[in-house]
Amino acid sequence: MKKIGVVGCGLMGAGIVEVAIRTGHPTVVREFNQECLDRGLGRLKASMERGVSKGKLSAEDRDAALGRLTSTVDFKDLADCDVIIEAITENRELKAQLWQEIAKVKKPGALLATNTSSIPLSSLAPHTGDPSRFIGLHFMNPVPVMKLVEIVRGIESTDEAISEGRALVEGFGKNTILAKDTPGFVINVLLVPYLCEAVRLLESGVATKEDIDAGMMGGCNMPMGPITLLDFVGLDTTLAIAEVLYDEFREAKFAPPPLLRRMVESGFMGKKSGRGFYDWSKK
Repeated sequence: MKKIGVVGCGLMGAGIVEVAIRTGHPTVVREFNQECLDRGLGRLKASMERGVSKGKLSAEDRDAALGRLTSTVDFKDLADCDVIIEAITENRELKAQLWQEIAKVKKPGALLATNTSSIPLSSLAPHTGDPSRFIGLHFMNPVPVMKLVEIVRGIESTDEAISEGRALVEGFGKNTILAKDTPGFVINVLLVPYLCEAVRLLESGVATKEDIDAGMMGGCNMPMGPITLLDFVGLDTTLAIAEVLYDEFREAKFAPPPLLRRMVESGFMGKKSGRGFYDWSKK
C-alpha cells in the first residue's frame, strides 16, 4: 500500500485521512500547529465512532485504521510519502506557499495532488518542484460518504500521474471523472451559480429558505435543498469558490451575493460553525 501524506486536517483533510487509513494505507497527517491538529483528529475520530455506532465499521477495524495514522506538525515527516495530498483552505497564496515547503522535503517521484475545488492548477504547479507529477484530486464533502472524486489534469500532468491518481482514489472506493485545468472544473462551475441564485432568491424575498429548499427537493427531486446544501458545504468555502470563478470569468452568475458575504463576515459559516442560514447548534 502506498504511504500517503495529507497536509491539512480540517473538514476535507480529515475526511481524506479517514478513507486512506480505512483502506489500508499508512498515512501521515500534517497540520499548522498542535491545536489545529488536535481539533482535526477529534473530528476524524468522531466520524469513525459514528461509523461504529451505525454498524458500518467494526471497533476492530476502527482501531486498526487509527493504528496506521501518524500525526505531525513537521513537514519533514512527509519525506517518505509516496503520495502527498494538500487539503488546506481555498486560498491561492496559502496553497502556493505550502507547496513550496512540501517541495523541499518530498521524495523524488512522489505523486502530488491538491484538493482545490476551484483554483487552477497552473497557479500552483510551479511551486511543487515537479509539475509533471502534480494533479488535482477534488474530493466531495463529506469525503467518507460521497463517492465522486474529480481528477484534474494540469498543463504538465503526465498520463502516468493521472493513472496513478485514478487508481488511488478508486482504491478508496470512489468513482472518478476527469476535467481539464479550468477554474471550478466541472462540479463547481455548475453548482456555484445554483447556490448563489438560491441566496439571491432569499435575499430578494421571493421565498423563505424553507420553501426554496422544499421547492428543489419536491419539484426537482434533489436530496437536499440549496440553502441546506450551502450550510453543509460551508458558506466561507462557497464564497471563496465564487470569488475565484468571478475573478476568472467575470460573469454575473458567479458573483457572490451580498447576503452570502455578510453571513461569512458575521461568522455564520454553516454547519461546521453551528450556524449558517439554519441553526445547527442543537442538531
